[in-house]
Amino acid sequence: MSNPVELSVDLAGVHLKNPVVVASGTFGFGKEYGAFYDLSELGGICCKGLTPARREGNPPPRIAETPMGILNSVGLQNPGVDAFIAQELPELKRHDLAIIANISGNTPEDYGVMCEKLSAAGVDMIEVNISCPNVKAGGLAYGTRPELAAEVTAIAKKHASVPVMVKLSPNVTDITEIARAVEGAGADALSLINTLRGMRIDVHTRRPILKMNTGGLSGPAVLPVAVRMVWEVAGAVKIPILGMGGVSRGADAAQLMLAGAAAVAVGTACFDDPFAPLRVRDELAALAAGQGLDRVSELTGGVRPW
Repeated sequence: MSNPVELSVDLAGVHLKNPVVVASGTFGFGKEYGAFYDLSELGGICCKGLTPARREGNPPPRIAETPMGILNSVGLQNPGVDAFIAQELPELKRHDLAIIANISGNTPEDYGVMCEKLSAAGVDMIEVNISCPNVKAGGLAYGTRPELAAEVTAIAKKHASVPVMVKLSPNVTDITEIARAVEGAGADALSLINTLRGMRIDVHTRRPILKMNTGGLSGPAVLPVAVRMVWEVAGAVKIPILGMGGVSRGADAAQLMLAGAAAVAVGTACFDDPFAPLRVRDELAALAAGQGLDRVSELTGGVRPW
């Protein structure tokens, strides 16, 4: 009988017992899914996006199904960073998994304050969402301009004592340009991709289905875009990548790792099947074993372009 494949991976110095984490905004703070299985089965959790103060989010309807995924415009509903630290983090720390706090701000200072608080509270890593509008730059999203992405990255790094991972937006002309800027500003890792902007219209009422008109597209439809962007970014930077976007099977995760990701995140698939992250983990392990690998990390960057 062959030895099992070693599943542990390293993500910018953060140990993951397996390469499957759950994506921010799809898993809350883990309590609901903890009713189905021990969260320690996961490699890590990217917690729901946090803001400096409590946010109620956008008015409904704010979720719409699409043929191969969903559109969402939830609007970062969350209890605020202080409430997370006081009420959610202690329970998460009871589990054996990497805790990755996701943060969103409207000014560079917002990011600095949250990084200080979360580092002191003992999270393992901070994921910086740069898809947010910078009010000081006329509402432009940080992730759409290299200089804005670099600015918020530098602020986060200055105030964080744990690794900083920057989440890249796919809604740009050249994602490698943003990736290089973020790496140059000191980011320890990158996560990609965030959602693609999309829209659905009710042809009878002629109104958009989402109250905010547009939303972020996620689910199986975005996997090919995610694979392409991870591949491009992996060729442009030297820091590790957490790949995500449409992962619902082990083979999907393997594609992202072959493209260059060190680990993968499962998101929208959790809504359809709470056990999706564990199934992806097991299918990925079986795929690696079937290829005679000793470690699942051997998949990373293994693509052979024509």
